[in-house]
Amino acid sequence: MPPALGNKAFYPYSDYLLHDVGTGDGIVVAVFEHHGHSFVQMQPQFEVTAPRIRTAPLWGLRTRSRLMHDGVSLTLQAAILRHGGEATESRTKFADLQKREKEQLLTFLRSL
Repeated sequence: MPPALGNKAFYPYSDYLLHDVGTGDGIVVAVFEHHGHSFVQMQPQFEVTAPRIRTAPLWGLRTRSRLMHDGVSLTLQAAILRHGGEATESRTKFADLQKREKEQLLTFLRSL
């Protein structure tokens, strides 16, 4: 690894996990739902992943003109408000923010 690339910290703003956000793509993948010693003996599960999508990093968000896994959302606010499933609480918290707080959050997201 060249020194220019090694030992650098970056913050992709993602957990890269599968989440049900209410807009899943229906694609099933083999996943193990648990980790640790016991997961070695578990069988992969498929159907549980159909409504889920892998969270994309927000890093570089400012360069995207279409949002969400399907590209349907054209604004950050529209994308946030489309979230459901596991993200319902986050969507509700965003909707409950004061106008100034929403703009501050959107400004931060546009800076990524």
